[in-house]
Amino acid sequence: MSRPAGSPPAMSGLWANVCSMPSLLLRNARVGLGGPLRHVLISDGRVAEVSAEPPPCDESVDVGGGTLLPGLWDAHVHSEQWAQARRRVDLSPARSAKEAVELITAHAAASGITMGYGFRDGLWPDAPHKSLLEAAAPGRAVVLVSNDLHTAWFSPAALAVIGRGDHPTGVLREQDCYSAMAELPPPPEDELDRWVAEALTAAAARGVVGVLDFEFADNVTAWSRRVRHRRIDARVRCSIPKGRLEEAIGRGLRTGEPVAGSDGLLEVGPVKIFVDGSLNTRTAYCEDPYPGTGTRGLLETPPDELHATMALAAAHGIQPAVHAIGDLATGIALDAFERVGCPGRIEHAQLLRPADFARFARPGLIAGVQPAHAPDDREVADRHWHGRTGRAFAYAGLLAAGATLELGSDAPVAPLDPWDGIASAVERTDDERPPWHPEQAIPLPVALAAASRGRHGVRPGDPADLMITERDPAGLSGEELRRAPILGTLLGGRWTYRGAL
Repeated sequence: MSRPAGSPPAMSGLWANVCSMPSLLLRNARVGLGGPLRHVLISDGRVAEVSAEPPPCDESVDVGGGTLLPGLWDAHVHSEQWAQARRRVDLSPARSAKEAVELITAHAAASGITMGYGFRDGLWPDAPHKSLLEAAAPGRAVVLVSNDLHTAWFSPAALAVIGRGDHPTGVLREQDCYSAMAELPPPPEDELDRWVAEALTAAAARGVVGVLDFEFADNVTAWSRRVRHRRIDARVRCSIPKGRLEEAIGRGLRTGEPVAGSDGLLEVGPVKIFVDGSLNTRTAYCEDPYPGTGTRGLLETPPDELHATMALAAAHGIQPAVHAIGDLATGIALDAFERVGCPGRIEHAQLLRPADFARFARPGLIAGVQPAHAPDDREVADRHWHGRTGRAFAYAGLLAAGATLELGSDAPVAPLDPWDGIASAVERTDDERPPWHPEQAIPLPVALAAASRGRHGVRPGDPADLMITERDPAGLSGEELRRAPILGTLLGGRWTYRGAL
């Protein structure tokens, strides 16, 4: 039933005819955090029985006391960008524009476009500029993408590729960044699909059973193609970019409905709408100005336009997912949800006004948050949100106010590995630094449920989307959680990853 590492992908028919699957018994599994040893029978893609004595079965696997938990969901992924970032030059160590140029120069190819990813310029002492890339790699086409995906830094030769050779700096932010990246020659479709499938297979080895894909693309069509031609080792909720909303309405797409022909792997997701930018780019829309700039960030979608777009989507059964990072942007998003009265999501909610915490308790509203960003961005937040960081990445405050949280990575902003986010949510640090605002830490069981689409345990009748950890996570430190060995991952009762079992 397992697929050896490196074997060729199977077609999506692997997921069809689930009722013809033999039953599988997981023997000697510790069910839940600190739970008892039990035998868990899986039949027809669901948990059929959890018992003290082993029931009859077609096949059994002794998990040797491994802990059985609901499989993990990454509730915010950019699948194509993550798949490509795994193959790009890592710029995360750069502490200045000069260092970023030094990192990329050794890799700059004589032909084609050299891509780097992961720089953070929010604390740099110098500024990125196309002339720096040209001086280090004359005539080479080089594109560097920031860690938050909101900035792209082009060399003159790369600007010429997209017909923007007259751009004054080569540094494009927000909508200019998105459009410029879309104008670059894409990888061959089949190659990109292979990279995306490989990225999900790697995620399955970390216990992932599903993702919410916020790629800036026709995700329903792209993922429908992938499941026809490749083995896909996770379920995918396919978001709809704002620019494709009317097309989605015309196609009759509705949030939560299965995508036809996907054998249950694909589901229509929400429509993504941006209110503001990001912290690192200093375009998150805030009540207080950024120090030394006099600006409060960027308002991408004015309130009336946001309301109209959300109302149009909701009238056709499509839920909104509203990107809001600054406190003023988040307030605008909450206002719109109250006006429209629909369910949906607010993505990021990194900085909140004190009065807005309780507004997240409205029924049907999910706060999609990315805890790994808190330790990553703490120094940038301390500088640019000085005096307000007690209400930044404030997960305990949101929970106390009655909010529903779902954890994501925003991959490639952080790796597609929910354990990193879980550990950051629990410990509020990811290295030797002391916890940052430890009062905003949340308990491990809460973090696991928020990373499992709300599942709190393994019970009869549940989908058999499960993971088996070698050690009980309840006894692990944050660093141990990040490295938590996974013994196996099951999707609908089929192995998508099988380690030492």
